[in-house]
Amino acid sequence: MKVIEKKTWPELFEKVKNHQKNFDVRLADFKCQPGDVLVLKEWDPKVESYTGRVIKRKVKFVINTKELEKFWKKSEIKKNGFQVMGF
Repeated sequence: MKVIEKKTWPELFEKVKNHQKNFDVRLADFKCQPGDVLVLKEWDPKVESYTGRVIKRKVKFVINTKELEKFWKKSEIKKNGFQVMGF
């Protein structure tokens, strides 16, 4: 298990805090796996600094979009893109 810190904007931070948002979409420029802890640090883009509010969530599931290419044709992906749904 590792701890991964990421910044998040206030409106998304609030949705995670209120349990309205139970997923996160990021560039896959780091390794993450189930059991890791995602630490979301609220970032205020207006003043370009952290607010001091922090939320920790245990990662339950990870999928890299490159893994999804086996399910659809590249032309379909290019035309429609991906949609992420939380539940």
